[in-house]
Amino acid sequence: MKFFFFKITSFAILFVIVLSSCNDERFYEKNVAIPNESWGKNEKIVFEVQVDDTLAQYDFYINVRNSGAYSYANLFVFLNTVFPEGELARDTLEIFLADPAGKWLGQGSGDIYDNRILFKKQTSFPVKGTYKFEFEHAMRQDVLPDIIDIGMRIEKSDKK
Repeated sequence: MKFFFFKITSFAILFVIVLSSCNDERFYEKNVAIPNESWGKNEKIVFEVQVDDTLAQYDFYINVRNSGAYSYANLFVFLNTVFPEGELARDTLEIFLADPAGKWLGQGSGDIYDNRILFKKQTSFPVKGTYKFEFEHAMRQDVLPDIIDIGMRIEKSDKK
């Protein structure tokens, strides 16, 4: 019985050490489901991020989940960044979801594909406060079917 207890305790300690040694550099991540998997042109996907560290550098990603029925190889989005003091910056991003031969990129499971695309690298936040990131699609089609989720991920930069 003592040997069994020792093995369980040793395993538990080892498990905690292994878990604590995992280095997840994620600072923020959230994904938003698109209602009815149809993204309207005027529907903004909004992420609010509280920032306290203006010295650290971050990598910014957009997460896109699409179905295999999506009609395009890419996705254009507008990104509005609203700074804590109210200043606005607007960027246009082109996200490639398929290669030139039409093969879907990203991780696939059945008819669903997940993509994480880096769009800004080693960037610091200029001031502390709440930042608002607003994504809206910039495609010519008013309602964009087969976009399932849009997400944002911010990781601490690896300065190697």
